[in-house]
Amino acid sequence: MGRRLFAAAALLGMVAVGSGLSAAEALAAKAAAIVMDARTGQVLIDQDADSIVHPASLTKMMTLYLTFDALDDGRLSLDQQLPVSSWAESMSPTKLGLRAGSTLKVETAILGLVTKSANDAAVVLAEALGGTESRFAEMMTRKGREIGMRHTLYRNASGLPNMEQVTTARDYAMLSRALMRDHAKYYPYFSRRNFVYGGRTLPNHNRLMSRYEGMDGIKTGYTVASGFNLAASAVRDGRRLVGVVMGGKSAVSRDNRMAALLDQAFGRASPGRDDGPVMASLDTSRSDAIDGEGDDDDEEPVVKAKPTRAALQVAAVPAAPARDVKPTHDAKSTRGGPSHWAVQVGAFSSRAAGNKAVSQAVKQAPVLLRTAKASVVEAKAGKDTVYRARLTGMDEQDARKACAFLTKHGHHCVAVSPNERS
Repeated sequence: MGRRLFAAAALLGMVAVGSGLSAAEALAAKAAAIVMDARTGQVLIDQDADSIVHPASLTKMMTLYLTFDALDDGRLSLDQQLPVSSWAESMSPTKLGLRAGSTLKVETAILGLVTKSANDAAVVLAEALGGTESRFAEMMTRKGREIGMRHTLYRNASGLPNMEQVTTARDYAMLSRALMRDHAKYYPYFSRRNFVYGGRTLPNHNRLMSRYEGMDGIKTGYTVASGFNLAASAVRDGRRLVGVVMGGKSAVSRDNRMAALLDQAFGRASPGRDDGPVMASLDTSRSDAIDGEGDDDDEEPVVKAKPTRAALQVAAVPAAPARDVKPTHDAKSTRGGPSHWAVQVGAFSSRAAGNKAVSQAVKQAPVLLRTAKASVVEAKAGKDTVYRARLTGMDEQDARKACAFLTKHGHHCVAVSPNERS
């Protein structure tokens, strides 16, 4: 195991020696990208995808993978309170501002990592699962090997600067696919738009998710040595792609590069529809009171970029069409025209969760949804049963307006046209 643990570090040394640069300069000079078909793993675009780079806060994707493993096998529960150590409190921003001796709920930690990229919360999870952060980092590296990440070496759970913590764009595309394949029911956490604490709304660092059609995750990252990193996933016409961009010079240029690569890949012939298991949306509307400081992209000023294929349908994880469910009869709109549009606020694993999502949407937008009819419909998606939570009886303009409002306020929402009603 020792030889494998230092393989990536050796590669890092070769990069520096071969170029005549220091290790930091060698990595900082590297930009890499890859786009894969999420179902088949087929590589559609490869731009230096095996270059050795730093993962920065993309590291937290593996911290979350192991957390989801622990949830599935019963070592953790979402409501479990975990102790906060002095080591966790000492982490640099981005952080939640946790205090030693307090506790943090597992689900709060997950949401803190996904939206705020909180380094102190990452250490809380690491110590709960590994005893110490360094032992947890060894667990992360071993898990990476198991899922095919041959050139990744972890030294911490957060992605804070460590010259020995290295990876490749290809390895992170593999991890992105593994998260969706092995932990589909938790993937919707990555779609969370914001996290509310003490009256403050903390937005997700993945700003591209708000302007790229079909994107619903996954994670941003930034350090001086790594540049601006992004792992992302998007769905169009039933086909899901995974993209990873490493070493961007700015948050905006990184996002624009990702958008261009995904557009290019979606334009290529599909190797087959993604008919894998549905990734049912979780009810992640619950959020605990947390606060923090810093941002993955703090050192980059916020610049408004022109929308890339701007659309309203960006938040929900789409469910596969259910051919065995008959469409419900739609009412007439108050304008007198046919009202065959709907808004879908999630696809859930239980009817109760679907009803709750509909109720929350109506409470959030009572005026926009005043004429809509609540509908939670059972549907089959492969071997899975999901409950699609929709508000029906709307025209296109009202449906899109309602989804824009709900998305802005942190809800999952997708406008559903008559042709998609099934």
